[in-house]
This record gives sequence, C-alpha cells and structure tokens, in this order.
Amino acid sequence: MNGSRIAAVGHYQPAKVLTNEDLAGLVDTSDEWIRSRVGIRTRHIAGPDEPVDELAAHAAAKALAAAGLSPADIDLVLVATSTAIDRSPNMAARVANRLGIPQAATMDLNVVCAGFTHALATADHAVRAGGASRVLVIGADKMSEVADWSDRTTCVLVGDGAGAAVVEAADEPGIGPVLWGSVPEMGNAVRIEGTPPRFAQEGQSVYRWATTQLPPIARRACERAGLEPADLAGLVLHQANLRIIEPLAEKIGAVNAVVARDVTESGNTSAASIPLAFSKLIEQGAVATGDPVLLFGFGGNLSYAGQVVRCP
Repeated sequence: MNGSRIAAVGHYQPAKVLTNEDLAGLVDTSDEWIRSRVGIRTRHIAGPDEPVDELAAHAAAKALAAAGLSPADIDLVLVATSTAIDRSPNMAARVANRLGIPQAATMDLNVVCAGFTHALATADHAVRAGGASRVLVIGADKMSEVADWSDRTTCVLVGDGAGAAVVEAADEPGIGPVLWGSVPEMGNAVRIEGTPPRFAQEGQSVYRWATTQLPPIARRACERAGLEPADLAGLVLHQANLRIIEPLAEKIGAVNAVVARDVTESGNTSAASIPLAFSKLIEQGAVATGDPVLLFGFGGNLSYAGQVVRCP
C-alpha cells in the first residue's frame, strides 16, 4: 500500500438548539450583535447527561456504518478533544468501550481547534508505517461545559458536537501530506484553563493571526498535495467564526471551491468543527467522491494543521 484514504465520515450534534434570541435572555447581546460580529445564528448544546464520549461514539458509529465496517475492524482509535474533564480512561478508550471495539490502541490528542487535522495526519502516518490498518479518527468537544456564560464575547461562539472519519490503507493516497506547526509564544491567545476550566481568548490577536499568517500556509498545504488552490472542490476551515472564515478563504484563493460555513448553524465546536462541516458537505452532495478538499485547522496553542483529502 502506498498511502491511506478516508473511507467514510459521520457526524453528530445534540438535539437542543440554542438561538441568538435565547442567548439574549442570558447576557447583554442580541441577534444582530452576534450575526454582525461572528455570523452565528444557532448552536447545538449537549445536556448534562451527554458526555463528550457519547457525542464521539454517535459520530463514530455513523462513520463505521457508512464504511460498511464492524467495530472489530478498527485497530486504532484517535480522539481529538480539549474538553475531556476526566483524565483516565481517556476519551478514545471510552469511545472504544461504547462501540465494542476490542483490543484497539486508544489515544487522545489535545490540539484544541486543530485537533482533528492533527489526528488525521497521525492516522495517515500510522497506516503508512504499518502500525494500523484501519483507524477511527474523531473530533469531539463539549464547549458549552467550559464556556463562561456571563461573558458575551465568548459564550455566543460555542457549540457542542462530534465528527468522525474511518481511515484505511489505499493503493492511491487519498490523504495528502500534512503541513503543521504552531506559534507557542502566542499560545495564551486561546485558553481553556482554571478550576473549573473556562474558555477565553484574545479575539483580535487570533483574528489578525488567522487572516494574515495562515493564507500562505494553507496554500503550501495544497502545494504539498501537488495542487493549486484553484484546483480544490471544497475548503473546510476550522469553523471559528464567519469573519475569519470568509477573508481567509478569499486570501487562500480557492476560487472554485465550496466553502464550508457550518459555523452559522453549529457555532465553534473546536476539534469537532472540521469533521462536522466536512461530513455535512458530503451528506448534502456539495462535494463528490474523489473531489479534492483542503481541511485546515487552527486555533488553540496557535497551532495549525492542514492537508488535502479526497472525498469518500
């Protein structure tokens, strides 16, 4: 085998929907204020009886079913999350237990909003190196649990959900080389810390970094896959907010790509945002099997990771 590919994807969101009007009853805000600043209309919020591993397991089960596989076919489970309150068992082991996956290696990755693309690259590397044959890659976060619901600048952003992909060996590589890195000296611009942990960020610093420093990095990720941005059929950026997604997409130059804007209905779901938005594009028929799509995560630690993938 010469590489790996995404065999199938799946996503899951809690049933409860929190609208901008609902938020206006909690903090000093309004639908107009939220839409004009971040472009979000609604977000899904998990209940106290819906832990992160449950969200992850729902999305993973859908990806397995779409791939026509059973839990026993998986030998590595990777979960990208930054909202795992309990340390052990890790989130991947909890998901494996929920799904009945026997004897798989289980690992969590905490790279916040860039977590899924880091995990996808790790799965690709594991398959290429012969360390795994089929990998379940999940991005799942319950941002509502770490939100400060008295801070109107951050609580309006967050949502909960999960997205998953099954990665397997392939004769023709369907996952391009990853381009990843970070700016540790600016890492405090996005934080989830304290007891209890709370999400906070320096919004203007993140905006400037994302819209000025990331476009050339995203273009280099395309080059590593042997493509130009204009060759892309789809562009799935971390769903931070619409004021970042739209200028970033324009500067990347993916003029023929469908740009994911799931943030408008899902909010910022951190590690879940890219697989969630990607799965929805496929489900809606906005991209077709074999189409090249750039997945590009960025955020906490001021980390980034991107790769061009072929749609399952």
